[in-house]
This record gives sequence, structure tokens and C-alpha cells, in this order.
Amino acid sequence: MNYLPDPGRYSYAAYRRCGRSGLLLPPVSLGLWHNFGAADDFENARRLIHGAFDAGITYFDLANNYGPPPGSAEECFGRIFMQDLSRFRDELVIATKAGHLMWPGPYGDWGSRKHMLASLDQSLSRMKLEYVDIFYAHRHDPETPLEETAGALITAVRSGKALYAGISKFPAEQARQMCSMLGEAGVPCLVHQVRYNMFSREPETSVFQAVRETGIGCVAFSPLAQGMLTDRYLEGIPEDSRGFFSMGIKFAAWPPWPGAGARALPRWLWPGC
Repeated sequence: MNYLPDPGRYSYAAYRRCGRSGLLLPPVSLGLWHNFGAADDFENARRLIHGAFDAGITYFDLANNYGPPPGSAEECFGRIFMQDLSRFRDELVIATKAGHLMWPGPYGDWGSRKHMLASLDQSLSRMKLEYVDIFYAHRHDPETPLEETAGALITAVRSGKALYAGISKFPAEQARQMCSMLGEAGVPCLVHQVRYNMFSREPETSVFQAVRETGIGCVAFSPLAQGMLTDRYLEGIPEDSRGFFSMGIKFAAWPPWPGAGARALPRWLWPGC
């Protein structure tokens, strides 16, 4: 069946400017960190993407290592893109990232030029794209000079393989330095993506100040702490939930008392949120 998006989709969201750039983003994006891997239901993934676009969500956030296994979320998205969305490419903001472990050996991880640019080429191939809208350095690499990681982002943009450069999970001072180097090269940093929710408020201490100083945009991932800030876990760990499959053995007898649910979960058990 041919997918036909909701003709009223752009009336549902108030788009917001990303920092000082000209790019408008929806207030909510669809991240493909979970639920789009090889072991997940493809038709469910397809429905999620259709539903997001129908609701005016134009920003789809991926990374090279999303899955599992790594790369499979991009392959899933590429399949859906070719099947349903390719004719709407100019209405989409598609992002990917590089910097976490992706393949064996010394070049499959972190922020070297070798890894970053090879990873981008692989991501474009998996997603069946000529370019991504945003290419992120997925994390700060303390062993690689910032100039090298910034240079890889600059090359990605200048080569036409990315429209914008972004950073993710960088400490405040390193974020300032990246913004300075990218700006001097004429490839301004568009956005900083950080983990931020009621359980994880570290960006308030310094990163948000750096964002304000540099004028870049800021995108929060895991704003609901992977479901912990919804009613999903209030009465325990449902057997069909991500939490159960991640930690079902630990919580076979959860909750420890009636009504404890998520309110009693120690935060260290949820490192991803």
C-alpha cells in the first residue's frame, strides 16, 4: 500500500528555530535509538515513522550504532525511506552520529577523522541517502584532538554529505571550543544534543550556559527517561516493556511493595535515562 501522509500535518506543531540558524525544527523529534533494530517488528517501526510524519514531526534522529545490532536502525529507516518517504525528502530533517563503537579494530570507535568520515559513508549507504541534514560527533573523545573531530565535521559539510554539523554529550568547555573551531571554518555548529530529564539534570550546571553563549540550538534526548517519567512503570515492570527485557531477571519480584513501581527504582539501574 502506498503511504499518503496527512495533508494537515503542518498545522499540528509550532516549529522552533534551532539556535541562531535558519533551520526550524518540530518541538518533538522521533529518535530511532530503540524499537527499530533487526529484532524489532518492521511494520510497527513503519507505523511509528508514518505516525510521526503525519503529526508534523519532520526530524528523525539516528546514529550509526543504533539497533541492535549496530547499523540495523539505519537499515530499517532506509528501507522505510525508499518505500514511503523518498518523495518527501525535502520535507525531512534526518540526522545521524558517529563516535560510539561500531565495528572491530582501532578505527571503529571514538572521534578520529578516519572513524567519523568512514562512519558517515556507511550511514548514507544504509539509509539510501545522498546526504544527511545533521551529522553529529556523538561524544567527546578525550584522546583525539578537538581540531581533528571538528575537521571531520567540516569535511562532511563541505563535501555535501551533511548540511549541518552538530555535537552530542560534549562537556561545556569542549562544546565552546568545537563551536569556535567550526565557526572559524565557516561551518557553524548547529546544535548540541544532551541527555536531559528530571532524573538527569547535569546540563543545568554548565552545558546550558555554553549553549546560550554560543547561540547554538539544544536538543534533549531521553526527556521521559526512557519511559520512567510516564505511568508505564508505576506499578511494576510490565513483561512487554523495554525495562523487563533489559532487567527482567533483577526485577522478577518487582515491585518490592504494592504501588512502589518506578518511584522506588534506584537511578543507577537506568544508566540510559
